Amino acid sequence: MTVDDDALLAHALVTDAAALAARMRREPGLEINRKTSVSDVVTAADHAAEDLVVRRLVEAHPDDAILGEEGASHTGTTGRRWVIDPVDGTYNFASGSDYWCSALALLDGDDLVLGAVAHHGSGTVVVGGPELPTTVNGTPVDLLDAAADLSHLSAATYLHPAGVQRDEIREPFLRAAARPATIRMLGSGSMDLVGVATGRLGCWFQHTTPEWDWYPGAAIVQGAGGVARQVVAHGVTWSVAGPAEAVGELARSLEGAGS
Repeated sequence: MTVDDDALLAHALVTDAAALAARMRREPGLEINRKTSVSDVVTAADHAAEDLVVRRLVEAHPDDAILGEEGASHTGTTGRRWVIDPVDGTYNFASGSDYWCSALALLDGDDLVLGAVAHHGSGTVVVGGPELPTTVNGTPVDLLDAAADLSHLSAATYLHPAGVQRDEIREPFLRAAARPATIRMLGSGSMDLVGVATGRLGCWFQHTTPEWDWYPGAAIVQGAGGVARQVVAHGVTWSVAGPAEAVGELARSLEGAGS
């Protein structure tokens, strides 16, 4: 099995998961439940899309491990692990917005192999990884400019209102948010990271990012020549991605260096 074979499988899985979720959203009476807050929701489409991906992964790679946002867990023996976000941006999805996607990542041990993201609204599927040049519907993206000036870039991020009350989150966030040209808060980490890889957004940073919100997009950014790294500031882990120099400046700002 090669990385190209894995990429083809990931492409098909996220495409079908997104199509299933979109079809269920069009049907009346979609079940929506609250998880941890009014903005953290899950729908029947999340569960159905995750079940689809898990079933087909187990058929194709029964010895690989699986982790899904909605509770899927499969113990593997190969050292490889698939991480699933069946609907990333569920609040957007449930609200009728098209800023959501289905996302999938593959790791081999601690090494990120690839990420795949399907945006059903535009019919685009983005696949890439550290050793796999990022493509949009099979067409390679332009490589990111490593020396891009952060002060000229947008930065996508997310900060829940509860985070504003915590000094260890608020202060690093404010330091980092003061550096880019503008801030965008759009509600889907994988969609944001695809935006970074394709040039629609400049860079990205977020605290306490779950694996399923980080790995698919991080792989895609790396496949576009960008950097994806995590830093710890005041005991909180921040995920940062984008052009190399911009990521370095954001990381230093989060850590308080030079502030």
